[in-house]
Amino acid sequence: MNKQKSLQEIFAQRKTQQTLVILVFSLFPVILLVLFTYLPFFKMVEFSFYKMKYIGARKFIGLDNYKNVFTRSDIQKALFNTIYYMISGLVQLIVALTLAAVLSRRVRGGNIYKAIFFFPYLICGLAVGFIFKYFYTRGAVLDTTLQLFGFSLDSLPYWLKNPSINNISIAFSSFWRYTGQSMVLFIGAMQSVSPEFYEASAIDGATHWQQFKYITLPSIRPIIIINVMLSIKGAFSAFEGPYTITYGLNGTSTPVVLMHQLAHELGKVGLASSMAVVLLFIILMVTFLQKVITDRLFKE
Repeated sequence: MNKQKSLQEIFAQRKTQQTLVILVFSLFPVILLVLFTYLPFFKMVEFSFYKMKYIGARKFIGLDNYKNVFTRSDIQKALFNTIYYMISGLVQLIVALTLAAVLSRRVRGGNIYKAIFFFPYLICGLAVGFIFKYFYTRGAVLDTTLQLFGFSLDSLPYWLKNPSINNISIAFSSFWRYTGQSMVLFIGAMQSVSPEFYEASAIDGATHWQQFKYITLPSIRPIIIINVMLSIKGAFSAFEGPYTITYGLNGTSTPVVLMHQLAHELGKVGLASSMAVVLLFIILMVTFLQKVITDRLFKE
């Protein structure tokens, strides 16, 4: 009969020690994740069913907050404004992919160009907001530059007040800041593709466009998906730009800016919480739709 192993012998085994090390090192991050991510999320879901402030009595109102999310004009406008940022993100990815395709090859002064395009990403988001706030101010940098090309000041729009153009102006600040980041991710993925694929295709007479379409794009598919997901998330969570540049005025408020105003200024914590829950489900649905479309495109 085999002797039953003692507790000391079990802990002396290498496999047991490895398991204990993994558990000990994972315990603290898991505790932090639960305390600062999952618990606040479930409390936010709970708050969404109440009419409440941070301090004071709460009143259970069921789904009324969610009804307000879909009926209030300011919330609908804020959700609609995310379209500007999604379009900006799409254009940003196309430009970043084009720059990466050029700079991933041996280009004279390529490292300098990479540094120039990546530099805006290193600037604090609030600083970028103040830069563009002054850039778009009436009679400041942009207006002065356009006047050098023959435009009169009276013919130029108010870049931050005109509802037909102010969201495009603010979205451009995000495009300027994040294009370099996407470009660097694409370059890293392109440079990991084996040169043998390009050499073999060149021997078969493939053009640069065919190499890019049939070798580069399928090879960097994971990075493309990651960049698209980051762009979608960024579109729905845009805050620093619209908050710093216009404070959400003149129809430039985004969902996160509006949630901040509802919860911290107007004391409507329950409404802001329900808006955050709805926004989460919208992001999940758009991300799923993006994945389906991307999979079909690459399959073709």
